[in-house]
Amino acid sequence: MIAVTPEPPYYAVIFTAQSGADDAGYAETAARMLSLARAQPGFLGVESAHEADGGITVSYWRDLESISAWRRHVEHQAAQREGRARWYARYALRVARVERAHAFDGTTI
Repeated sequence: MIAVTPEPPYYAVIFTAQSGADDAGYAETAARMLSLARAQPGFLGVESAHEADGGITVSYWRDLESISAWRRHVEHQAAQREGRARWYARYALRVARVERAHAFDGTTI
C-alpha cells in the first residue's frame, strides 16, 4: 500500500532489517506497533515490504518531535528491545526530511 501523505515537508523513518533466527511473536508485535503508531499524534502513514530474510518499513511523520515521542513510547521501547534480542540479526534506521513527493499519475502525494 502506498501511503497518502500531505504536501512536503515531512519526515520519513526508514527501518531496514535482516531477520534473526527466532521470529516467535514477531507478527503479533508488528501488528500492535502499527496500531499504536497510527494512533500517535503526527503519524502520517506507512509503507512496508518484506521477504523471508528481512524487509523495509518506511513510516511518515509530521515532524521530528512526533518521531521522538514514538521512539519513547513504552510499548515501542519494549518491542525494540525484543527486536534486538530475538528478531533482528541486524538493522539500520534512518530519518530523512521529505522535500518533494510525486505520484505515478503526476500528482503530488
